[in-house]
Amino acid sequence: MSLGSLEIGGLAWRKARRSANNGACVELAAANGQILIRDSQDQNGPVMKYSECSWDLFIANAKMGQFDPGSL
Repeated sequence: MSLGSLEIGGLAWRKARRSANNGACVELAAANGQILIRDSQDQNGPVMKYSECSWDLFIANAKMGQFDPGSL
């Protein structure tokens, strides 16, 4: 499977260090200035892609608690 000229299988996919081994995880890979995300249980399934800037903004907001229950 490929995403444009980007070969998905050849990327360095990683999961969070604190992820549990229960299969409910996502994997991330950085490529061509983008952050790619896929379901760890469906590695041949859909891949979402975000710009590095969008991903950094998401992470910053998550660290500030913007997505915590009660703040939505």
